[in-house]
Amino acid sequence: MSSTPILPTAEPAEVGLSAQRLDRLRLVLQSEIDRQRLPGAVALIARRGKVALFEALGQQDPAAGTPMARDSLFRIYSMTKPIVSVAVMMLLEQGRLLLSDPVSKYLPEYAQQQLAVERHGSLELQPVTPGATVQDLLRHTAGLTYEFLGLSAVQRQYGAARIGSRERSNAEFSQALAALPLMAQPGSVWEYSRATDVLGRLVEVLGGQPLGEFLHQQIFEPLGMRETGFWVPPEHHGRIAEPFARDPDGGVQMQLFEARQRPQMESGGGGLVSTAMDYARFLQFMLNKGELGGVRLLGPRIVDWMTADHLGTIPVNPHSGSATLLTPGHGFGLGFAVRTAPGLSAVPGSVGSYFWGGIAGTTFFVDPAEDLFALMMIQAPNQREHYRPLFRDLVYAALME
Repeated sequence: MSSTPILPTAEPAEVGLSAQRLDRLRLVLQSEIDRQRLPGAVALIARRGKVALFEALGQQDPAAGTPMARDSLFRIYSMTKPIVSVAVMMLLEQGRLLLSDPVSKYLPEYAQQQLAVERHGSLELQPVTPGATVQDLLRHTAGLTYEFLGLSAVQRQYGAARIGSRERSNAEFSQALAALPLMAQPGSVWEYSRATDVLGRLVEVLGGQPLGEFLHQQIFEPLGMRETGFWVPPEHHGRIAEPFARDPDGGVQMQLFEARQRPQMESGGGGLVSTAMDYARFLQFMLNKGELGGVRLLGPRIVDWMTADHLGTIPVNPHSGSATLLTPGHGFGLGFAVRTAPGLSAVPGSVGSYFWGGIAGTTFFVDPAEDLFALMMIQAPNQREHYRPLFRDLVYAALME
């Protein structure tokens, strides 16, 4: 257990939220638990710098019958990406890199990448000019992909290479990925990808230490995120949240990574385990524009820059599963999806709000216009696309002023 003070609390009405409507949020989540569609959840909502809801519901481990706790540990998968993106921007603030720098300047293995072009059922390889930049990695326009987002020739090569293995070091991963062809010309399309894993290796090279050590020393300790890391030591194994053994909807249940073992690869794109309060501290730091509890890690204008849209007219790749991740009314910044229109989207939100989630079900959003952030920690991978918008709808319904 961390001795770091939690964020201050307030009654919902003090921060413009309806207690009755927050009760409705609890009841809806509890009904999903009662129906055996969701093992359990931890929900946290903060506004104006104070926590108005912090609730643990259901079971932490349905097989063991362990009740959910507010300090349960969750595999947050891609909610790792914003944290690693902050690490990169800290290096930028130190003058260690430019976003316009080619990736190959720091990781030479990316100097000879080739683009895969499918023609009449065969694969042709073409030189890549110009190569991806650090900005391309941060905004997922580097031409990389994820093997589980489709069945293209490149994605099949990712799968055959076991590119997602946790048994490689970050350096070995980077070498293996760089040897595979690109799915798209850098800068041409938004394709959700292993780019942030590459950024994790970039942090190691520029920071001069393993990614986990850099994050611990430069971000987790300063922000009081003492329960966050790439694995869970034995004394805390009893706090790890688990999904149902079988998918409640009858689908193929995704196997979550083994959080009890120290991995060779510290995945900058999806490897962290954390608690709701630890991640809340990170989100309050972002909402405060780079500062928490008197500790400043980023300048306010750098945070504004990170959370602005960096895609502009760059389209989402329509031929990949990426197209389902960035919905109408949204762009992408430097590590976060960003709301660009008040309408268009199927979920409520303010222009300038930003968010992301993890494949096991964890999700967050930050709304600077409302001085609000909210996060929900669950381990229900196949149901995530239902619970994310449900949670968002219920939080915005509770806003009264």
